[in-house]
Parts: sequence; structure tokens; C-alpha cells
Amino acid sequence: MIGHAELREKIGQMLLIGFRGCDIKDEDPIARDLAERNLGGVVLFDQEMSDTSRPLRNIESPGQVRALSRSVRNYARTAPFIAIDQEGGRVNRLKPVYGFPESISHEELGVLNDPAQTFSHAERTARTLAAVGINLNIAPVVDLDSMPDNPIIKGKNRSFSADPEIVTRHAAAFIKAHSLHGVMTCPKHFPGHGSAREDTHLGVVDVTSTWSDRELIPYERLIEAGLCDAVMTAHIFNGNHDPKHPATLSRAVLGGLLRRRLNFNGVVFSDDVEMKAISNHYGLQEAIALGIEAGIDVICLGNNMTFDLNIGEKASEIIYQLVDSGRIAESRIDESFQRVQTFKQKFTVI
Repeated sequence: MIGHAELREKIGQMLLIGFRGCDIKDEDPIARDLAERNLGGVVLFDQEMSDTSRPLRNIESPGQVRALSRSVRNYARTAPFIAIDQEGGRVNRLKPVYGFPESISHEELGVLNDPAQTFSHAERTARTLAAVGINLNIAPVVDLDSMPDNPIIKGKNRSFSADPEIVTRHAAAFIKAHSLHGVMTCPKHFPGHGSAREDTHLGVVDVTSTWSDRELIPYERLIEAGLCDAVMTAHIFNGNHDPKHPATLSRAVLGGLLRRRLNFNGVVFSDDVEMKAISNHYGLQEAIALGIEAGIDVICLGNNMTFDLNIGEKASEIIYQLVDSGRIAESRIDESFQRVQTFKQKFTVI
């Protein structure tokens, strides 16, 4: 077995954690996670979901976010992901009310159907992120606009189009604009959430009868073009892919469809495993175990739908014990660690 400390450092890089606070103090658990557990990174939110009495989560103003990002980097032992969902439109953490520029939704850009316009809007987003020290935008959405009553994709104007080729062109422009400014991107939600009729934040979403192979086309095209260094999973269930597990926890989906069929070699981020499609049916330990076994490289714990002050410590210990017990091989941890470091080094994360 590799050294205890070395293993724990590699495990830390597999975690992306949300936390409370517009600044970080030495005594805060997130500071210890970054400094002592070698946390892979943090994800920022503007609103508290689990405690509506708290007006702000992590975002107050451009200057404050810049200082917060600086603190995250200063506490971190390894260059961290500083991540956010800044798609544009309704999924927009850096809002004008906090002093940030207006943004436009994927749907609006798709209606315009001018990739140059998409590039221009995405470049403004990338500049905004880079200026405040955010280096990973968990976007673009490459789900197809294929279900009119989809509450979380269509309902929030998050898809460029029902046409996978149009989605691909606009996603490529979005990614290239971010890359130009040193901001990483993460297309989502694999293998496609656009055909769903429900929201995985709220519970199980079964797309067995509605999902189509067309939903893979944007990923296939972006991977072939070398524009897809990371992917975020969907928690959707498709019995034709896996009769037991949702995509995030499925070897058939992540190992079969993504790695082997589409020849993807980059980083796989889970969507937030605290979403109820996962948390209502799996305990944290089993969700983490199944996710890693399926092929997840970075486990996202937004820590916002529910809040646990010590979630970083708990998740790190769960993974360590899974290795110590023999359920997860050390080589599996090393695979994810190497992918994460390659991704970060490509974008010179600082």
C-alpha cells in the first residue's frame, strides 16, 4: 500500500466541496480541508438552499469574490479548482445585483444561432470569471432541448437547441472562448438530461423510454475535436443502459458509453451527489463507493441542499476506508489523481 499521507493527498484531489462564507478564516473546516486534506477544489454559490434565513452563500461583490478566490489558493496545498455554474440566463451565480455583468441563456443564444455571438457572450463570461479568480465554469450545457415539459433544462432555458449539431457548434464556441482566457469548462450532463420529464434535484428521473442516442452526439463531436477535457454526469436512470443504477453510479454508462464508445480520456465530475436522485436512495458512503467504481474522478458535494460543516473530512475518510478495506483499489485512486493533475496542468491552474 502506498504511504498513508500520499494516499490521503490523492484522495483529496477527488473532492470538489461547497462551503458557507464570503471569506475564509484559519479555523474554518474548508481551510483545513484545503491545507491538510489537499482538497481538489471548491464550488461557489450565491444563494443558500438549506437555510433561507442566510442571505448570502459565497458571493457579495466582485472584489469580495476575488479576495475569496485568493484565500482558497493561499490555503490550498495543490492548485485548486475554483468552480461555479455560470451558464448564463437563469443559471447564473454572478448576478448583476452583486455587481456582475448581465448574461444571456443558452436558449437565447441558440435562437440567435450565430456561433460568433455565442463566442462573444462566452468570452465576456470568461473574462468575468478570470478577473475574480474563478478557473472552472461547470458549463456549457450540451443537453438537447428535446422535452417541452422538462422542468430543469427546458424550464430554465438551458439548452442551445434540439438539434445536436447546433448544440455542438455553440458549445464549441463557448469552450473556445473560455479556454482563450484560461478558464476550464465542463460540458454537462452526460449522457443527456434533455429528454427527462423530471428534475434530479428532487428525486428519481427515469428516461428509459425517452432517451435517444442523439443525445451523445455533442459529446462525440467535442471529444473528437479535442474540446472536451472534462464531463459532468447526470443522475438520470435509463434501464436500457443499466437496470440498477443511475448514470452517475453506472459502470455501463461511464465505463462503457463514455470511456470506451466515445473514447473519452478526461476528467469525469459527478453532479452533486446530495441531489435527491442519489441521496434519497443511497447513503453517502455507498454513493461515493459506487461513483468511484463507475469511473467518477471528482465527487461534487455542493453542501447546499443540506449542509454539513465537516463534509470534506467525512468524504475523505470514506474514500480512505474504501481503499483500506480493499473495496477500491489504490490504482483506481491513482487513475483519477493523474487525470485531475493533467487537466489542471493543461490550464496552468494558479
